[in-house]
Formats: sequence, C-alpha cells, structure tokens
Amino acid sequence: MRSVTYSLSASADGYIIGPDGGFDWSEPDEEVFRFATDEVRDLGVHLMGRRLYETMLYWETAEQEHSLDDGEREFAAIWNALPKVVFSNTLSEVRGNARLASGGLAEEIERLRAEPGDGNIGIGGANLAAQAAELGLIDEYRIRVYPVLVGGGTPYFDHRERRVDLELLETRTFPSKVVFLHYRVVR
Repeated sequence: MRSVTYSLSASADGYIIGPDGGFDWSEPDEEVFRFATDEVRDLGVHLMGRRLYETMLYWETAEQEHSLDDGEREFAAIWNALPKVVFSNTLSEVRGNARLASGGLAEEIERLRAEPGDGNIGIGGANLAAQAAELGLIDEYRIRVYPVLVGGGTPYFDHRERRVDLELLETRTFPSKVVFLHYRVVR
C-alpha cells in the first residue's frame, strides 16, 4: 500500500512560513535542492492545497521564462510530469498535470492507495497536511529543518492537540547546516 508522506522545509522553531508570509529563508542550496528533487522523483502523485499549487505553478513555465541551471531543469521536468491533485474551494480549473479533487481528502487518499502504481503519495501545504494528520492519514514526515528562528507564522505541525508517536527513520545534516529528519508514524 502506498504511504502518505508530508515533506516540507521548516524553521528550527517549527514554521514553514514566517509571520510576514515569507519563506525566503528556506531557499535550498544545491545539495539540499538535489535531495528534495530525489524525494519528488520517488512520488507517484502529489496532493496539495490551493496556495501550494499556486506557488508551484512557477515550475510550469520556469524553463521558458527563466534561466535555469541543470538541477532546476531536472526538477521542473520531474515536477511537471508528476500527477497532482489540488484541493480548493475557489479554483474552477488547474493547469498542467493536475486535476481538482473530486472528493474529500480521506476518499481521495483511499482511492489513490488502492490504485496500482509506484511511488508514495506526497502531501503538501500546511492546511491540507493538518487535515490529513487530524484524520490519521499521514504515514511519514520528512522535514528539512533550516537553522533560523522566524518567531511565528504557519506551523509545520498542526495536530490540533492530538498526540502522534513517531519513529525516527533517518537523519542527515547537510554542509549548509540544514538537518533532514525522517519519521514514520507509529500506529
């Protein structure tokens, strides 16, 4: 059965977006970017909310509109080929290899887990991930922790006062002092 993985960057104090709405502090260096690209390469589908979808639209036209290095071109190719499911109450259409969710989050994940295919189910966007966590649907957390304290904003973990026990599977410290933490939910 395909696992649901939540992978995103976070500040050392646990935020994915700072109080000013910015996340420029999480711009990866070349090694961290390559690592994140490999994570995306291992996905079979990615679920996201509207805000993350709109942020990631950059990659749809990045190669035509910007000068990309080899790693960015590779990421764009992998990301654009990856099937995506967007959860939104305000969008009426999506572009690229994306579709709007046809059901609720639990129903979509159940259907995707049952489908044949390789690769995990990635989930992104703090609000969507919080909904999935509340429903007990996340199997793994993959966090790239940046050495910065932003003092508030949108938290990586929003479990609505629900305890979740985790088993540490892997850690890695990059030369840039970014620390990767990989946990599996203990059920």
